[in-house]
Amino acid sequence: MKKYLNQIYANRYFLLFIMLFAYVDSIYVRISSSGKLDLYTFTPEAFIFSLINVGILFPIILFFIKRWQKSDVFSTKELLKIFGSSIVSFILIMLAIGFIIALAYGGVERNYGGRRLPLVILKNFLDALIYGSFFLAYYYFQKTKQHQEQLTTYHQALSESRINQLKTQLNPHFLFNNLNVLDQLIEENKEKASNFLNEFAEIYRYVLRASDKEIVSIDDELIFAEQYFNLIQHKYGNVYQLNIENKNSVGHIVPLTLQLLIENAIKHNLGTAEQPICIKVLIADNIIVSNNINLKKNTKTISGRALNNLKEQYRLLTKQTIEIHQSAHVFSVTIPFIHPTNK
Repeated sequence: MKKYLNQIYANRYFLLFIMLFAYVDSIYVRISSSGKLDLYTFTPEAFIFSLINVGILFPIILFFIKRWQKSDVFSTKELLKIFGSSIVSFILIMLAIGFIIALAYGGVERNYGGRRLPLVILKNFLDALIYGSFFLAYYYFQKTKQHQEQLTTYHQALSESRINQLKTQLNPHFLFNNLNVLDQLIEENKEKASNFLNEFAEIYRYVLRASDKEIVSIDDELIFAEQYFNLIQHKYGNVYQLNIENKNSVGHIVPLTLQLLIENAIKHNLGTAEQPICIKVLIADNIIVSNNINLKKNTKTISGRALNNLKEQYRLLTKQTIEIHQSAHVFSVTIPFIHPTNK
């Protein structure tokens, strides 16, 4: 019983529409047939009879839908088969019920004699056609809406799963690269290696926290990027330089974005005292990370796996994309802001 009450409540607006339509239709029929407007015109017996008809018709349609509908995506052939069978079944059932009632009260000839039978069949046919059309339109609208919601949920879950996969690729990438730096520092300068290890432990805590988030604030990412660059300077000194110009930090960004782009610039370019690599982060309408170019020999292509990984995360999180530009002297990456409204 509770299940049926819940279904009635869930479809209350459609049922209210059917009730209003049936009542207005009964008033119209009475005015058309009698040509006058009085108190009898508004009495509800015809309206109630229409609701009884609907209470018979709708289960018939549902029966044929469950019997012949093979998938959530319906075909025109299936729809016509369901609708046609429902109309025929409804007419036969209503004739049978009417005949039994007429037989019980001795009114068979009055109700079904002469030209009455074709008129009764026509009335039942029109009721089935009109109310059945309403029901099928509403039913398939709800099914389509439900199907779209399922698709949205599926794609959202798929995107989140894909983002998590990409993050599991980035985190080891960050870890192993810095362990390599630590290994080299241990051989060159143990004191520097000890300081590097302490700072690395601090910022890796941020990496672990950020791994549970799709996006982080730009302010948090800027602090992390500066801490990360301090690690770089333990090994390279001032041959790599970082300049941050922050004009607008209201927004969010994929975690480790700036770190990855800074690392990308260092990985592919050789910085020297005479020609340092200057990495500039400009935050205004968007985020632009650029650096001058002095490519290392035998380096891999600049747009490597990590950068493609980052592009894929932005593609999944926002309709905007990362833009990569390269000239003879400058390489730059433009990152869009991520706001809750464009996620």
